[in-house]
Amino acid sequence: MNTVRRGAAALAAAAVLLGTGAVGAASAAPSPTPSAGTLPPGLYGTKDPTYDGVWRQSLAFLAQRATGYQPADQAVDWLLGQQCEDGSFASYRADVTKPCDPKTMRDTNATAAAVHALGAVRRQAADPEKLDEAVKAGAGWLRTVQNKDGGWGYTSGSPSDANSTSLVIGTLAAISVKPGSYTSSEGRTPYDALLTFAVPCSDEEGAGAFAYQPDKSGKLLANADATAAATLAGLGKSIVATKASPQQQPTCQDLTKPTVERAALNGASYLSKALLKTAHLNTPPMPGATDTSEQPDFGNTADAVVALAGAGAARQAEPALQWLETHSAAWAKENGPAAYAQLILASRSMETDPREFGTADLVGQLNATGPAPKTPDTSASSTSDDEGSGFDVWWIIGIGMVVGVGIGFLVSGRKK
Repeated sequence: MNTVRRGAAALAAAAVLLGTGAVGAASAAPSPTPSAGTLPPGLYGTKDPTYDGVWRQSLAFLAQRATGYQPADQAVDWLLGQQCEDGSFASYRADVTKPCDPKTMRDTNATAAAVHALGAVRRQAADPEKLDEAVKAGAGWLRTVQNKDGGWGYTSGSPSDANSTSLVIGTLAAISVKPGSYTSSEGRTPYDALLTFAVPCSDEEGAGAFAYQPDKSGKLLANADATAAATLAGLGKSIVATKASPQQQPTCQDLTKPTVERAALNGASYLSKALLKTAHLNTPPMPGATDTSEQPDFGNTADAVVALAGAGAARQAEPALQWLETHSAAWAKENGPAAYAQLILASRSMETDPREFGTADLVGQLNATGPAPKTPDTSASSTSDDEGSGFDVWWIIGIGMVVGVGIGFLVSGRKK
């Protein structure tokens, strides 16, 4: 869920559509880029929202709820206003007075994130019923664009990928919908699709990992971003997962009959090994870059922390969290709301205080990027164990019912 690369993923998706001659693809270009002075009120962040407006707004909501805050009504109204009549979301709609049409490039990642976020904030919103309707419509649209293999691609009709499929699985679980109940026209579930991206433990380079998609030859290549997302999804969890018990050392094991839970634990094994050397993940250089050395990948490292914590391997994630506390400040400042949110969710997954993240108050920094959220309610009537952790009880029901292995579950950059 590396937010830095979300724009590239959107461009890649558009390129795929253009390359396949999809109907309306030639007109599916993003809306005109708004200037910083014309950003709509209620939106978090100050950068061009063309490729990540809905995404960063949704992550901001999830992080705020995780720390007990309720987003401002103005912010909630902005996100609601981005929804198309069919329930879907695009990455960003500059002019919401115009209805969505076939040329609108609907985005499964944005839709899943928005549905998750609206479900999380609905109980304390000004009009909960309106949010319920939006959540139901969004989930319904996701079902209509499910691929035959049971998964989802970045855009409607594009081949399934591990990241998009995982994000939808986590969202469905978070809104109390069993992901396995979403069967395709060929009777396949999202978990069936997820298993097709699992790299076997016998693979020397990527044992236990997940691939984003098979390459042109059909080979599965390990992808850390996809692995973090699929590890959570395989356990029925979302990007707001918290530390699971009992703690365990993740191992990789190939079963005669693969299961999605075992594949998820294999993913945790891959991530723990990938973090051993430097305590962070790396990203390869961009094509054409003069600096050909790998660079630290802050977003994927934060996602790996959440995945390991959710898989009962928090001990293996501790060095990575400490590395983020020391090195992520400049990255978060540069990338804004979604980056702050990723770090907050990583901190929360490990049961540490995001207000004391090294020398940073991540919560204060996130809240300062948009309309001031409502102050946490500390009254006795609203401090049950569930609410005390910053999550709505309604929201947690779908997340906490996890199958197997003692487990107590996002997209930015959904690209290879």
